Amino acid sequence: MTPSLDIRALIFDLDGVLTDTAEFHYLAWKRMADEEGIPFTRQDNEALRGVSRRESLARILKGRPIEEPVAQVWMTRKNDYYQAYLEGITPADILPGIPQLLDSAKATGLGLGVASASRNARGVLERLGLTHYFDAIGDGYCVANTKPAPDLFVWVAGRLDVHPDQAVVFEDAEAGIDAALAGGFHAVGVGRSPVGHAHLVFQNTSDITLDRVFDGLSQAAARTSRE
Repeated sequence: MTPSLDIRALIFDLDGVLTDTAEFHYLAWKRMADEEGIPFTRQDNEALRGVSRRESLARILKGRPIEEPVAQVWMTRKNDYYQAYLEGITPADILPGIPQLLDSAKATGLGLGVASASRNARGVLERLGLTHYFDAIGDGYCVANTKPAPDLFVWVAGRLDVHPDQAVVFEDAEAGIDAALAGGFHAVGVGRSPVGHAHLVFQNTSDITLDRVFDGLSQAAARTSRE
């Protein structure tokens, strides 16, 4: 590790970082939207990454008004569909390299947390067999303001007893990277979605190691200090 960085914790988004349930979310929203006669495409689904269920519905509706009781019924129906798809998820659905990264972090003494906008985060972690790794789990029930507000990451950092600049956030969504940067965290983007404004980006989870994370963040900090 690079001694110039005082990193004490790693905080992970769930969908797209620890596992990929994005397809399940898409299928569930698509089914609900089709039933209500609302156009919804895979491209539309990209705008839902990292945001809350209520904000997702608002984006799907694209300004179309909806009474809140109806919105709640639709969101419950979507979640029921999503839960049905999740029944088949197993530890085999953990993304490549993640178990090794978590093992290394634990062995190094780093605190580990999850910060997911999903209200299903705990259930998914249990099905994946990952719950025991994490010292703090933040989900859609924990804060009022979800990503791109930094509140959820700050909530998890507080329970890990670390300052934001002592934690690295791993995110696959633009809203998540925005939230991490707004909160003063080190931000690592994962995947090919618009996360290029993160301090460091990995195309695949299998490429992520502690050494690469710390070296990359150290280089990013050095570049920033020269600017």
